[in-house]
Amino acid sequence: MRPDPFRHHPNLREKVKPFETSFFRTISTAKVCETMTARGIPITFPFHSDETREAIRAEALAGHEGDLLVFAYGSLIWDPALDFAEVRRARAPHHARRFILVDRYGGRGTEAAPGLMAALDDGDGCDGLVFRIEAAKVEAETEILFRREMIGPGYLPRFVPVIADGQEGPALTFLADHDDPMMEPGITRAEQIRYLATGEGFLGTSADYLRNVVSHLHEMAIPDPDLDALLAEAEAEIARA
Repeated sequence: MRPDPFRHHPNLREKVKPFETSFFRTISTAKVCETMTARGIPITFPFHSDETREAIRAEALAGHEGDLLVFAYGSLIWDPALDFAEVRRARAPHHARRFILVDRYGGRGTEAAPGLMAALDDGDGCDGLVFRIEAAKVEAETEILFRREMIGPGYLPRFVPVIADGQEGPALTFLADHDDPMMEPGITRAEQIRYLATGEGFLGTSADYLRNVVSHLHEMAIPDPDLDALLAEAEAEIARA
């Protein structure tokens, strides 16, 4: 019998969406484009071709052997869409969850009213979850993972050190690509608040995105005081409008 993936944290069982029911299990560029076209949204986002994405995946995993750890800092925490063998609470000590991804392509914002989303950047520590993928499933599961996380530019798949249960090891995650124009690591607090208060697209508002992230982090007992403060400031700005 296969060991229980939640054996270390049984309280997470009802909080992590089963991979079989996740929308992200079958996400594709074609499906996203169909949705945008149906809603009359111009397709200007520079989607990766399947060939480009697979080349990025091959380079990222070059030399890796055995089971794979995947560090989750955003929506992967509660909706990983991965068939994992084990989940543990973990911390990436050299990184931080930051709202620096500016969306002008219609997802959570537009050119006229940009939206804002999260990315993993350099910082003093980020709490999240780490999922262990069995070696025999790494190929299939990372193909699904990269279709989601690397649907286009903006992120860099990298192995970073994470600490789980006092032990440090490398885990695959997706870092902010500072060379991509969507990433604005120097964004001011005022700009963050404005984008969160006004950004909206076919995926919903940027404010709802932040509310969802903060709500899930609280539900998971994953602390992020900066996001709590960011949400409070964004809510105050929305209330003043």
